[in-house]
Amino acid sequence: MKKRIFTLLCFASLALSLVVTACGSKADAPPAGASAQGGNNSSATYTFKYAHVAQPTHIANKVAEKFKQELDTRSNGRMKLDIFPASQLGSEKDMYQQIQAGAIDFGSITNAYLSTRSESFNGWFMPFLFSDLESATKSVQTEASQNMLKELGKQGTIGVGYVFSGNRHILMKDGAIQSPEQLQGKKIRIIGSPAIQDFWKAVGAGPTPMPLPEVYTALQTGVIDGIDIDLDALVTQKYYEIAKDLTLTNHMTFPSVALISKSTYDKLPTDDQKIVTDAFASAIIWGLTESITMEKNNLEELKKQGVNVMELTKKDTFIPISEELYKQYGEKNGIIKDFITANKK
Repeated sequence: MKKRIFTLLCFASLALSLVVTACGSKADAPPAGASAQGGNNSSATYTFKYAHVAQPTHIANKVAEKFKQELDTRSNGRMKLDIFPASQLGSEKDMYQQIQAGAIDFGSITNAYLSTRSESFNGWFMPFLFSDLESATKSVQTEASQNMLKELGKQGTIGVGYVFSGNRHILMKDGAIQSPEQLQGKKIRIIGSPAIQDFWKAVGAGPTPMPLPEVYTALQTGVIDGIDIDLDALVTQKYYEIAKDLTLTNHMTFPSVALISKSTYDKLPTDDQKIVTDAFASAIIWGLTESITMEKNNLEELKKQGVNVMELTKKDTFIPISEELYKQYGEKNGIIKDFITANKK
């Protein structure tokens, strides 16, 4: 494990350097979205803003806190970070626009939203590419996943790496799932991404996009029959209180992308740019390992809460649906095609 972490750290630092270099830099003015004092590499001080939609206990916030620690240590206290979790600074659309403008310096934006801004991010939602979360985290090393990040440079943001909430599973109020037939006509709460919707339509279910705060009541009252969910959200939101049948499908993974505002980055002195990128790379690699640990801990917690946990043993029944989506999305986008090829078992 230690050897793998070291390899990932080296890869992340190199990949981050390549992504940032591709975006270009201008290092001669303080960041627009940060309060700065001082004018040279050794004495300038900053208070940056970091925003995301997740709750304070979520891995996205833990990575932000780790980044804050790394910035403070590496800058000898010159770089401070104010973190705004739980959509305090608006929806993901609002936050992304503020990162583009430099009003927010750093952030974590879910792959679901980014897939509406850049088609290639739908590659992460190709079904059944990853057998578990650890295999999903390894895919950040592929050229295709790094090319997705590079595309964000055209939009005024710098994608520096991935933060994983966990793999997706199926929680139902009435019975575990072993085949698409058992999902026919079922109303399943999903996140509103094109690829996710296409998967659930192909399965024969009724995909129902819904804001997270509405899910508990909808599940309780029967508006929906089940949820497409990661274990972190399942534990945090306590859906196990009203739905007890969990099938560990690993049918998709769910990353967010850690972002730097290009406007902020370009105005930092060169030495301070390096502090930011090195600190972010370290926090992201820490997050990859932590997300795997949290996935295991969350599963144990769900079992303690009396959830009926079942492994998906009939994965082959979903293969025709998966292959159709691979073809559909691979033909539309070369990066997605490369991503499928790199990760398909």
